[in-house]
Amino acid sequence: MPIHIQKLVPTFVAGVAFSCLAGCAANERVDASIPTPQVQVADRIYLGENIVTMDPDTQNSQGVAVADGKIIAVGTQADILRHKGATSEILELGSKALLPGFIDAHGHFTFQAMLLSAVNLSSPPVGQVTNIEDLKNTLKSHIASKSIPKGQWVVGYGYDESLMSEGRHPTRTDLDAVSNDHPIYLLHVSGHLGSGNSLALQAGDIGPYSPDPEGGVIRRMADGKTPNGVLEERAQYAVQKKLPTPTPQQALAGLAAAQKLYASYGITTVQDGAASQPSIDLVRAANAQGLLSLDIVSYFYLQKPEQPLPPEDEFGQYSGRFKLGGVKLVLDGSPQGKTAFLSKPFHVVPDGQKTDYRGYPNYPTDKVNAMVSKVLSHNVPMLAHANGDAMGDILINAVSSAHGKGIKGQGRSVMIHAQTVREDQLDRMAELGMIPSFFSSHVFFWGDYHRDSVLGPVRGARISPAKSALDRNIIFTTHNDAPIVPPDMIRLLWATSQRETRSGKILGAEQRVSIYDALKSMTINAAYQNFEEGIKGSIEVGKHADFVILSGNPLTLPPAELLQLKVMKTISRGKTVFSAN
Repeated sequence: MPIHIQKLVPTFVAGVAFSCLAGCAANERVDASIPTPQVQVADRIYLGENIVTMDPDTQNSQGVAVADGKIIAVGTQADILRHKGATSEILELGSKALLPGFIDAHGHFTFQAMLLSAVNLSSPPVGQVTNIEDLKNTLKSHIASKSIPKGQWVVGYGYDESLMSEGRHPTRTDLDAVSNDHPIYLLHVSGHLGSGNSLALQAGDIGPYSPDPEGGVIRRMADGKTPNGVLEERAQYAVQKKLPTPTPQQALAGLAAAQKLYASYGITTVQDGAASQPSIDLVRAANAQGLLSLDIVSYFYLQKPEQPLPPEDEFGQYSGRFKLGGVKLVLDGSPQGKTAFLSKPFHVVPDGQKTDYRGYPNYPTDKVNAMVSKVLSHNVPMLAHANGDAMGDILINAVSSAHGKGIKGQGRSVMIHAQTVREDQLDRMAELGMIPSFFSSHVFFWGDYHRDSVLGPVRGARISPAKSALDRNIIFTTHNDAPIVPPDMIRLLWATSQRETRSGKILGAEQRVSIYDALKSMTINAAYQNFEEGIKGSIEVGKHADFVILSGNPLTLPPAELLQLKVMKTISRGKTVFSAN
């Protein structure tokens, strides 16, 4: 643990006193040859009564001093003002709170950047679509307002059948009614399903005799053959490969816009999970041009056991603002999309499925074992998407088997989402040093749907079981999985600690954690997940000056007022990257 300025003061004074007792009586002046300790001058000083350091040793600090993008002092106001120089900027916080910058424990940065130019078909509070007719009209208006030429793709995102009045996905018939002149493809809010019109399906060469791919399903019409437009999981790839690629200028503009979005939510470190090599190359290019204002950590997307990984020495160290953090696996689907692989059937099975339907894995067990061993043998961190508890069993078994063979990689293997992880699975994860990263925002966005349709009241009450992890002293993180939901860290904090659904009901009160523990999940714990706890996640001497200034202190506000908190400023490596003023 770094030594803080205020901890040094008593030791320094005691040392001077001892020296005088030994020699000052005989020689009444201090030897001029002993150099006077130099105090580093701060570039900026923050003073206030609401500094939340996330460091137990400095909980009552009144100020923070920063120089050259690093924290040089944390302590009392007197301690900090010692670092004031002629050019130091002093920021009085007043009633506002200073916290470590929020860390995005899981999301898809380049995907978010790409979708900023697509049509938003989300339901409230993210968008305005409440039924199929709204969706169709939004698409028609977009085509007309943009004067999109015939033959050019129209891409939408965020539609959610669970929140639309019809309770179903838009089909090719719905989308053909929007346009027969434009291929249209819509991405489901989960990212695990999509829907296309006839031209989009033709572009992907998907027809009546197209087989379902491994780890995917082509939904069919009543005849059992004709695709109805809805594609699950890996079945989407045939169409997605045909989507237009943005120009380099468009791609860089998207990254700039996405950084502004993340910074507006107080995020200073962003994850690009399941990043393709072209996505990694894009972020590297932006980094080389000095276009990154936030730290970006990419996780390479491994899609099959035989796929080569980047060289081991490319992982783990920042070059400028970019780091290749590790490897990501996507092993099953989505609970709200009803493709996650569960040990027991869905509470209400999708239309056309048997009563024992419980989703499915993206890969057979032998391939999962091979991919897990491959990543851990490469000695790099691993993130593995596992939403359903049946998929969780396969992942935990794969990690355990690799450990049994002496293949542990760097440890800290992460189960991404871990929505339905069971108590016995958490016991095993604790033994293996695995980290659950909970998609706690689900409690608000789909909590009612999980309880009433996806999992039922008993299993639904346990989604993202943060308290169960905390009871086992398991380090856990939380995330928004942007662009699945916006990277709103205040709502994530509220959802993790309060577990209130859209309808205002509490889902699994026994899984609530304190606001402080919820904050840990998006600061110091998230830094630990990234192997960055030595440089980020708390306000400590020597760490990056990554801060967020909030309109109030989340630790002293009534819980009902948490959602009223506003991000006032975001500071990354000492530089202000967002200001609400």
